Amino acid sequence: QVRLVESGGGLVQPGGSLRLSCTASENAPFFFLMNWYRQAPGKQRELVAGATTDGRVNYVDSVKGRFTISRGNAKNTVYLQMNSLKPEDTAVYYCNGDGASGFWGQGTQVTVSS
Repeated sequence: QVRLVESGGGLVQPGGSLRLSCTASENAPFFFLMNWYRQAPGKQRELVAGATTDGRVNYVDSVKGRFTISRGNAKNTVYLQMNSLKPEDTAVYYCNGDGASGFWGQGTQVTVSS
């Protein structure tokens, strides 16, 4: 069974930073595209950022200039550096491989609160 495992979530004050990490199991197919999604209580899941292995990245407008997505040197790893966090960034963050019909992690909670 293919697994994606996220880590790095937690509680942080507004203006703080967190770094999320995601690694896929060894039996995962090669992911050209890996994404971070998030889902806040009562809201739909939204795409936060995506990165391809050839260096293309994209971000939802609300995180541009604050979040940075990057691919690791190891196969099927992806990171999300989150700076200047706001309360509205509070959500469960999910790692994804190969898009919405692909593979998903179980999520890591990010809470931004004073």
